Amino acid sequence: MTAPPETAPLVTILDDEPAIRTMLADALTEAGFRTMAFGRATEFEAALRQANPDVCLVDLSLPDRDGLTLVHRLALEQGATVIIISGRAQVQDRVTGLELGADDYIIKPFDPAEVVARIRARLRRGTPAPQTGEVARFNGWIAHFDRYVLEDESGTETPFSHAEGEVLRLFLERPKRLISRHAMQEALGGAAGESFDRAMDVRISRLRTKLREDPKNPRLIKTIYGAGYIFLGDVDWG
Repeated sequence: MTAPPETAPLVTILDDEPAIRTMLADALTEAGFRTMAFGRATEFEAALRQANPDVCLVDLSLPDRDGLTLVHRLALEQGATVIIISGRAQVQDRVTGLELGADDYIIKPFDPAEVVARIRARLRRGTPAPQTGEVARFNGWIAHFDRYVLEDESGTETPFSHAEGEVLRLFLERPKRLISRHAMQEALGGAAGESFDRAMDVRISRLRTKLREDPKNPRLIKTIYGAGYIFLGDVDWG
Protein backbone atom coordinates (compact mmCIF):
# COMPACT_ATOMS: atom_id res chain seq x y z
CA MET A 1 0.00 0.00 0.00
CA THR A 2 1.48 3.36 -1.05
CA ALA A 3 1.97 5.81 1.82
CA PRO A 4 -0.08 9.02 1.51
CA PRO A 5 1.89 12.25 0.87
CA GLU A 6 2.91 14.50 3.76
CA THR A 7 0.35 17.04 2.58
CA ALA A 8 -2.54 14.58 3.01
CA PRO A 9 -4.99 15.25 5.89
CA LEU A 10 -3.96 13.63 9.18
CA VAL A 11 -6.51 11.51 11.06
CA THR A 12 -5.78 10.35 14.61
CA ILE A 13 -7.52 7.23 15.93
CA LEU A 14 -8.02 6.75 19.67
CA ASP A 15 -9.55 3.37 20.51
CA ASP A 16 -8.48 0.71 22.99
CA GLU A 17 -9.38 -2.15 20.61
CA PRO A 18 -6.38 -3.03 18.38
CA ALA A 19 -8.58 -4.60 15.70
CA ILE A 20 -10.60 -1.40 15.29
CA ARG A 21 -7.46 0.74 15.15
CA THR A 22 -5.99 -1.49 12.44
CA MET A 23 -9.24 -1.63 10.45
CA LEU A 24 -9.63 2.14 10.46
CA ALA A 25 -5.97 2.87 9.77
CA ASP A 26 -5.95 0.52 6.77
CA ALA A 27 -9.17 2.00 5.32
CA LEU A 28 -8.02 5.59 5.83
CA THR A 29 -4.55 4.98 4.41
CA GLU A 30 -6.09 3.35 1.33
CA ALA A 31 -8.36 6.40 0.98
CA GLY A 32 -5.34 8.73 0.96
CA PHE A 33 -5.24 9.94 4.58
CA ARG A 34 -2.27 9.93 6.92
CA THR A 35 -3.04 8.22 10.24
CA MET A 36 -1.77 7.92 13.81
CA ALA A 37 -3.39 5.35 16.11
CA PHE A 38 -3.41 5.15 19.92
CA GLY A 39 -4.85 2.80 22.51
CA ARG A 40 -4.60 5.12 25.50
CA ALA A 41 -5.54 8.76 26.03
CA THR A 42 -2.17 9.61 27.60
CA GLU A 43 -0.32 8.47 24.45
CA PHE A 44 -2.77 10.40 22.28
CA GLU A 45 -2.41 13.63 24.29
CA ALA A 46 1.39 13.37 24.23
CA ALA A 47 1.33 13.06 20.43
CA LEU A 48 -0.86 16.16 20.11
CA ARG A 49 1.99 18.27 21.48
CA GLN A 50 3.78 17.63 18.17
CA ALA A 51 1.04 16.73 15.70
CA ASN A 52 -1.82 18.87 14.42
CA PRO A 53 -4.52 16.45 13.18
CA ASP A 54 -7.29 17.47 10.82
CA VAL A 55 -9.70 14.90 12.28
CA CYS A 56 -9.70 13.09 15.63
CA LEU A 57 -11.62 9.80 15.94
CA VAL A 58 -12.27 9.21 19.64
CA ASP A 59 -13.79 6.23 21.42
CA LEU A 60 -15.62 7.04 24.65
CA SER A 61 -14.69 3.88 26.58
CA LEU A 62 -11.00 4.38 27.29
CA PRO A 63 -8.91 2.59 29.94
CA ASP A 64 -7.22 5.72 31.33
CA ARG A 65 -9.51 8.67 30.69
CA ASP A 66 -13.16 9.64 30.34
CA GLY A 67 -13.73 9.96 26.61
CA LEU A 68 -16.36 12.70 26.92
CA THR A 69 -14.01 14.91 28.95
CA LEU A 70 -11.35 14.43 26.29
CA VAL A 71 -13.80 15.28 23.49
CA HIS A 72 -14.75 18.50 25.27
CA ARG A 73 -11.11 19.57 25.67
CA LEU A 74 -10.29 18.72 22.05
CA ALA A 75 -13.25 20.73 20.78
CA LEU A 76 -12.23 23.79 22.80
CA GLU A 77 -8.45 23.71 22.36
CA GLN A 78 -7.37 21.65 19.36
CA GLY A 79 -9.51 23.06 16.56
CA ALA A 80 -9.68 19.71 14.78
CA THR A 81 -12.86 18.00 13.66
CA VAL A 82 -13.80 15.56 16.45
CA ILE A 83 -15.81 12.45 15.58
CA ILE A 84 -16.90 10.07 18.33
CA ILE A 85 -16.81 6.34 17.55
CA SER A 86 -18.65 4.45 20.28
CA GLY A 87 -20.73 1.44 21.15
CA ARG A 88 -22.99 3.67 23.26
CA ALA A 89 -26.10 3.89 21.11
CA GLN A 90 -28.52 5.74 23.40
CA VAL A 91 -29.88 9.06 22.15
CA GLN A 92 -28.71 10.81 25.34
CA ASP A 93 -25.13 9.62 24.78
CA ARG A 94 -25.19 11.07 21.26
CA VAL A 95 -26.74 14.32 22.47
CA THR A 96 -24.15 14.66 25.26
CA GLY A 97 -21.27 14.05 22.86
CA LEU A 98 -22.53 16.69 20.43
CA GLU A 99 -23.25 19.16 23.23
CA LEU A 100 -19.66 18.81 24.47
CA GLY A 101 -18.34 19.80 21.05
CA ALA A 102 -18.12 16.67 18.89
CA ASP A 103 -18.83 17.23 15.20
CA ASP A 104 -20.26 13.77 14.53
CA TYR A 105 -21.12 10.51 16.34
CA ILE A 106 -20.71 7.09 14.73
CA ILE A 107 -22.10 4.02 16.50
CA LYS A 108 -20.23 0.71 16.60
CA PRO A 109 -20.25 -1.64 14.79
CA PHE A 110 -19.66 0.38 11.64
CA ASP A 111 -18.36 -0.09 8.13
CA PRO A 112 -14.99 1.68 7.77
CA ALA A 113 -16.18 3.01 4.40
CA GLU A 114 -18.85 5.00 6.26
CA VAL A 115 -16.20 6.51 8.54
CA VAL A 116 -14.10 7.52 5.52
CA ALA A 117 -17.17 9.09 3.87
CA ARG A 118 -18.11 11.02 7.02
CA ILE A 119 -14.55 12.34 7.38
CA ARG A 120 -14.48 13.49 3.77
CA ALA A 121 -17.86 15.21 4.19
CA ARG A 122 -16.68 16.98 7.35
CA LEU A 123 -13.47 18.19 5.73
CA ARG A 124 -15.42 19.50 2.74
CA ARG A 125 -17.72 21.45 5.04
CA GLY A 126 -14.72 22.82 6.91
CA THR A 127 -13.20 24.29 3.74
CA PRO A 128 -13.80 28.05 3.56
CA ALA A 129 -16.02 29.35 0.78
CA PRO A 130 -13.94 30.89 -2.03
CA GLN A 131 -15.34 34.38 -1.48
CA THR A 132 -14.46 34.47 2.23
CA GLY A 133 -11.24 34.30 4.19
CA GLU A 134 -10.28 33.18 7.65
CA VAL A 135 -11.04 36.50 9.39
CA ALA A 136 -14.44 38.18 9.71
CA ARG A 137 -15.15 41.54 11.39
CA PHE A 138 -18.58 42.38 12.78
CA ASN A 139 -19.95 44.81 15.38
CA GLY A 140 -16.67 45.30 17.24
CA TRP A 141 -15.66 41.64 17.04
CA ILE A 142 -13.10 39.78 14.94
CA ALA A 143 -13.59 36.05 14.32
CA HIS A 144 -10.29 34.32 13.56
CA PHE A 145 -11.25 31.00 11.96
CA ASP A 146 -7.59 30.07 11.44
CA ARG A 147 -7.06 30.18 15.23
CA TYR A 148 -10.59 29.52 16.50
CA VAL A 149 -10.80 32.68 18.62
CA LEU A 150 -13.08 35.68 18.94
CA GLU A 151 -11.32 38.99 19.57
CA ASP A 152 -13.11 41.98 21.09
CA GLU A 153 -12.30 45.69 20.66
CA SER A 154 -9.81 45.62 23.53
CA GLY A 155 -7.90 42.69 22.00
CA THR A 156 -9.17 40.14 24.51
CA GLU A 157 -9.50 36.73 22.88
CA THR A 158 -12.09 34.04 23.62
CA PRO A 159 -11.64 30.57 22.07
CA PHE A 160 -14.48 28.78 20.31
CA SER A 161 -14.74 25.13 19.31
CA HIS A 162 -14.71 23.74 15.78
CA ALA A 163 -18.42 22.88 16.14
CA GLU A 164 -19.26 26.41 17.34
CA GLY A 165 -17.14 27.79 14.49
CA GLU A 166 -19.22 25.91 11.91
CA VAL A 167 -22.36 27.63 13.18
CA LEU A 168 -20.69 31.04 13.48
CA ARG A 169 -19.33 30.82 9.93
CA LEU A 170 -22.79 29.89 8.67
CA PHE A 171 -24.24 33.02 10.26
CA LEU A 172 -21.44 35.30 9.09
CA GLU A 173 -21.71 34.09 5.51
CA ARG A 174 -25.48 34.73 5.50
CA PRO A 175 -26.01 37.94 7.50
CA LYS A 176 -29.52 39.41 7.77
CA ARG A 177 -31.07 36.34 6.14
CA LEU A 178 -33.36 33.81 7.79
CA ILE A 179 -31.62 30.46 8.28
CA SER A 180 -34.09 27.68 8.97
CA ARG A 181 -33.35 24.58 11.03
CA HIS A 182 -33.58 22.55 7.84
CA ALA A 183 -31.04 24.82 6.12
CA MET A 184 -28.68 24.44 9.10
CA GLN A 185 -29.02 20.67 8.97
CA GLU A 186 -28.33 20.71 5.22
CA ALA A 187 -25.26 22.92 5.61
CA LEU A 188 -23.75 21.32 8.71
CA GLY A 189 -24.76 17.70 8.23
CA GLY A 190 -26.11 15.27 10.78
CA ALA A 191 -29.45 13.58 11.00
CA ALA A 192 -32.45 15.83 11.50
CA GLY A 193 -34.30 15.31 14.76
CA GLU A 194 -34.21 16.07 18.46
CA SER A 195 -30.47 15.40 18.93
CA PHE A 196 -29.50 17.77 16.09
CA ASP A 197 -31.88 20.49 17.31
CA ARG A 198 -30.54 20.26 20.86
CA ALA A 199 -26.94 20.32 19.62
CA MET A 200 -27.69 23.49 17.61
CA ASP A 201 -29.39 25.11 20.61
CA VAL A 202 -26.32 24.44 22.74
CA ARG A 203 -23.86 25.77 20.14
CA ILE A 204 -25.90 28.94 19.57
CA SER A 205 -26.28 29.48 23.32
CA ARG A 206 -22.52 29.21 23.77
CA LEU A 207 -21.86 31.59 20.90
CA ARG A 208 -24.24 34.14 22.44
CA THR A 209 -22.42 33.83 25.76
CA LYS A 210 -19.03 34.37 24.09
CA LEU A 211 -20.43 37.36 22.20
CA ARG A 212 -21.74 38.70 25.55
CA GLU A 213 -25.31 38.73 24.34
CA ASP A 214 -28.23 39.35 26.68
CA PRO A 215 -29.96 35.92 26.64
CA LYS A 216 -33.35 37.61 27.02
CA ASN A 217 -32.75 40.11 24.22
CA PRO A 218 -29.82 39.07 21.96
CA ARG A 219 -28.72 41.78 19.51
CA LEU A 220 -26.83 39.67 16.97
CA ILE A 221 -28.28 36.16 16.84
CA LYS A 222 -32.06 36.45 16.84
CA THR A 223 -34.37 33.47 17.21
CA ILE A 224 -37.41 33.56 14.93
CA TYR A 225 -39.66 31.08 16.69
CA GLY A 226 -40.97 28.38 14.43
CA ALA A 227 -38.74 29.55 11.56
CA GLY A 228 -35.05 29.61 12.51
CA TYR A 229 -32.41 32.28 13.17
CA ILE A 230 -31.20 35.60 11.74
CA PHE A 231 -27.74 37.11 12.26
CA LEU A 232 -28.20 40.90 12.39
CA GLY A 233 -24.58 42.07 12.32
CA ASP A 234 -22.71 43.88 9.56
CA VAL A 235 -19.95 41.53 8.36
CA ASP A 236 -16.69 42.32 6.59
CA TRP A 237 -14.52 39.38 5.47
CA GLY A 238 -10.79 39.62 4.94
